[in-house]
Amino acid sequence: MPPTLCLRCQANRAVVKRPKNHDKLCRECFLAVFEDEVHHTITSSKLFFPGERVAIGASGGKDSTVLASVLKTLNERHGYGLDLVLLSVDEGIKGYRDDSLETVKRNAMQYDMSLKIVGYDQLYGWTMDQVVETIGKKGNCTYCGVFRRQALDRGAKMLEIQHVVTGHNADDVAETVLMNLLRGDLSRLARSTSIMTGDSASDVKRSKPLKYAYEKEIVLYAHHKKLDYFSTECIYSPEAFRGTARSLIKNLEKVRPSAILDIVRSGEDMARLTPGKGQGACGCDEGEGIGGCGSANGRTSGNEMEQMEAQLKAHTASQHLETHITESPQSLQADIVKLPVRTRRAKQSTITPTQTLGRCTNCGYMSSQSICQACNLLETLNKNRAEADIVV
Repeated sequence: MPPTLCLRCQANRAVVKRPKNHDKLCRECFLAVFEDEVHHTITSSKLFFPGERVAIGASGGKDSTVLASVLKTLNERHGYGLDLVLLSVDEGIKGYRDDSLETVKRNAMQYDMSLKIVGYDQLYGWTMDQVVETIGKKGNCTYCGVFRRQALDRGAKMLEIQHVVTGHNADDVAETVLMNLLRGDLSRLARSTSIMTGDSASDVKRSKPLKYAYEKEIVLYAHHKKLDYFSTECIYSPEAFRGTARSLIKNLEKVRPSAILDIVRSGEDMARLTPGKGQGACGCDEGEGIGGCGSANGRTSGNEMEQMEAQLKAHTASQHLETHITESPQSLQADIVKLPVRTRRAKQSTITPTQTLGRCTNCGYMSSQSICQACNLLETLNKNRAEADIVV
């Protein structure tokens, strides 16, 4: 049986089957298509402006390593005019973060980028090892997530940079959409689906250039580019709620490869229902077919059920088989038992006012509350530490 040729160039042997749409491509075409799609996402969403200093949130993992490599390549190829810097956070997890930071240091040399490392112990007086020792493994990701987000912002402020890019991919966004749906948190859903949060008036704005890239394709890109990255999972993450959402997403992907981008786009559509929220999706034309936002590569039209219902209505031959029940037959009235209806006092509908960012009275970090979430968590940790000292 002859080898399968690349669908794109029709010359080289196909070595990659894209998880997004099952296209079979050669190495060179896959790398080119992946980079073109990220470039499309960047340009259509207008993520950068010439001369901008951008900090890449680097953890040493596959996502941030691929992001750094792709941004360096596209910056040189298309003349973005960006000043790229690596920014890493040391959470203080022995046997995990200390090893991954060694990878980040090698990446800084490989990509000729400066590196800034900020640590939880310096910023908060706690390491994640100490946090887990105090509160246990359950719920520790909440502390780490809040601390890490603020640490990236503080690190960017130290570097006098107002734009941080992170390696969140389509799988990450789909997991976040699912988690917020399960929690019924529509306002957070709007923020999590935005490709960029913050603006020129904010201290730090964030963007996700890999928002529409599948995690599996990121791994394939890192493999074929022979990138140096750290692949060990966080030792505290298995207890996280996100792990459950991730397992469900992976099972959906096995049945329907387009499920990931379908969930992302559905989250964007639902986010538009939130009052005062702008469009957080890729700003391209749905008909372009470039694939950077998944509009034509790896994503269905999303209205299959509507089309199916229209087809069923068109078949008049089946209408005589339908039975419409408007009320219960008289013969069944005697068997019907009326149950008491429990009523609940209706709550008055109120419109939640739009939150305005201010400053935390403790640390000065931007917050919609008088005391930011990080300071509230630190207060709890310090109280637990004080109580433990008293017991000892």
